[in-house]
Amino acid sequence: MDRNALIEALQKERLENYITLRGGFPLPLAGGVYWLVLGALGYILPLGTWFMVALFGTGAIFPLGLIFAKIFNNNFMKKKQVVSSVILPALIGMLLFWPMLIASTKAAPELAILILAIGMSIHWPVIGWSYNRTALYSAHSILRALMVFGIWTYMPDARMTLLPFNVAGIYFFTVLAILIDTSLLRRSKE
Repeated sequence: MDRNALIEALQKERLENYITLRGGFPLPLAGGVYWLVLGALGYILPLGTWFMVALFGTGAIFPLGLIFAKIFNNNFMKKKQVVSSVILPALIGMLLFWPMLIASTKAAPELAILILAIGMSIHWPVIGWSYNRTALYSAHSILRALMVFGIWTYMPDARMTLLPFNVAGIYFFTVLAILIDTSLLRRSKE
């Protein structure tokens, strides 16, 4: 197989997985719920407590995504993809923001909110590439970084409320975009 044929076959495989798995939407749906809860808790918890909930709550995203996958009959974990091996390095790259996050809790606790909100989206462009939808998934990360930075900079009183609600909204909008996109792609194949 020549290089161009290999590239074309790989792109087709990635897109087929995107369509079949509906872009793995249960995980971003879980992320949206996580940030929605953080926004609500921002009204009642002090920063230190809120942040501890935010840190430990990240561990609930994946299990919640698995629950949503079960509810929506989306078995994204069982499907073996040719490019599945790119996911682990993407997640490792994303997790490297944690030392900065933890250090910021000592030096500038409110900065930790910004680092968490942006850091948890660092892997999105690679996940998008794995589905042959780099632009859609990168748009999530870019929009999220811009909106979060804007709220964090210009609306400091909204860092624990509007900021997480904004991230949740971006997640839910992205889930909707993924579902619409995969539906359109499914129809075009029929």
